Amino acid sequence: MGLKHQNDPDLVRGLLMDPGTWVIVGLSANRDRVAYGISQWLHVELGKSIIPVHPKAETVHGARGYASIADIPDQDVKVIDCFVSSEHVGAVVDEAIAHKDRLRIDAVWMQVGVVDAAAAERARAAGLDVVMDTCPRHEWPKVRSEGMQR
Repeated sequence: MGLKHQNDPDLVRGLLMDPGTWVIVGLSANRDRVAYGISQWLHVELGKSIIPVHPKAETVHGARGYASIADIPDQDVKVIDCFVSSEHVGAVVDEAIAHKDRLRIDAVWMQVGVVDAAAAERARAAGLDVVMDTCPRHEWPKVRSEGMQR
């Protein structure tokens, strides 16, 4: 068994403390999915603007959804948060890279259990920061005492 990926704690802290917008790939209106609960926590507890991305393009938590990253109108996006399997995350990362400049994307965040070292390397080579195999809600207790940047 390989070693667990190690994320940069300063990067994780910076992404969580920044008030920027998070695109949640894999987010639908299905309340039983982990993406629904975590995105609600990001939106309500951390006050982040979210953009759902799912083939159904549903409105979730009052935020208009889009079928793909390519469909999101030009704006400033802090994080592409990936609630897709490791098998499919490479395509999401490639789409983020393709729209990095237009959407001013800073980072890709791969959720717990989502690992694709080659995709992470492509993202880094394109100038994106990468967090892999963890959840923002799991990381928050480590950084919450520092407060949100405003």
